Amino acid sequence: MTTTSTAHQHTAAELFAQALRFEHRPHPYPHYEQLLREPVARMDDGNWLATGHREISLLLRDPRISADRLPPPQQRPIRKSLLVEDPPRHDQLRRLVTQQFVPRVMGMRDHIEKLVTDLLDAHTSERPGQLDVVADLAYPLPVTVICELLGVPREDEALFGSLARRLTRGLDPIDTQTEDEIRELQATRAELQQYLEGLIARHDAAPGGDLLSGLMHSQASEGPMDPIDLRVTLGLLLIAGHETTVNLIANGTLALLRHPEALARLRTDPDLATPLVEEVLRYDPPVQMSGRSTLADIDIAGTTIPKGSRIRLLLAAGNRDPQRFADPDRFVPDRTDNAHLGFGGGIHYCIGATLARAEAQIALTALARRLESPRLVADPPPYRENAILRGPESLPVSFSRLVPGNGGA
Repeated sequence: MTTTSTAHQHTAAELFAQALRFEHRPHPYPHYEQLLREPVARMDDGNWLATGHREISLLLRDPRISADRLPPPQQRPIRKSLLVEDPPRHDQLRRLVTQQFVPRVMGMRDHIEKLVTDLLDAHTSERPGQLDVVADLAYPLPVTVICELLGVPREDEALFGSLARRLTRGLDPIDTQTEDEIRELQATRAELQQYLEGLIARHDAAPGGDLLSGLMHSQASEGPMDPIDLRVTLGLLLIAGHETTVNLIANGTLALLRHPEALARLRTDPDLATPLVEEVLRYDPPVQMSGRSTLADIDIAGTTIPKGSRIRLLLAAGNRDPQRFADPDRFVPDRTDNAHLGFGGGIHYCIGATLARAEAQIALTALARRLESPRLVADPPPYRENAILRGPESLPVSFSRLVPGNGGA
């Protein structure tokens, strides 16, 4: 199926490879648009690529699909995270995490608003100035929140943040990574494991009211997590708990500054933040793709994906599918019926979706209300190397004035 119709200039494999090229990181969507002409395609390496919204949605919810898309057994970690586990083990781990995570997230909006106010207050100015939305807001906000939730000491935030940024490169397709990068990833994983084991030991000796302590001393019917599951889950939550939100806030800021009419509306109507963040998740999602494998032959989109195949789900392409969304390449801040794939779907739907939405809604509203005459210093901004967790490396924004927090944050 890599031989395409006359409407195609390239095979699906060639288009996908082009979309992953770093020079296309600022705008991969033209390549996705071409890939959408064949919603399920077999790649040259024997893997499969799903780009259509309907097809991705079906695959995410099909019990014949496994979340396990890890390397061969000899290369695997001792224990997998719930991100790549299947029922019933996935369900057990997810219940344990949800029972500890959800109660702690509820009621955090006031605290998030204060954090956003404090971060922007550091740059309050009555004169023209500049701030880097990534370094000054989009990154420190979710890092602070997830560290507080999990019980990571504030003095460890810089170390953990450095580890997380290095590890996200490992999420990209292996054929896009150099041998040096692969060796560095292995060393970074070992460094993270050592750090997490020390963190767990400290919480075991002196438990607190944080999520890590809760997982260690859970009174749920499944009991507390065993030490290996605890370390693997903690590593997942630390990284997934902030990296995606950094991109969501940065991509949302980009969308607002490129669409000044939406920025003006949000400045006077904070209720617009709810549908606007959903549109950012559709229009420019922080997670571009995911992966699955098949447990049985699956008939879909006029073809059969054989048992044992690996599938890449190009979520960002599904979000631009004209078969599902009217005028999909247009940013519509109050779009209705917005069934985007920004948080995945099915049993692996993002656990932290509620928290990420709150952080993005509050951060984008504050930026809209407090920045006067904001302007992108560079468009496009410099992007991170990572193709799956796609977002700007930095996002300098100039302004004529940044009003104090009590003036509208």
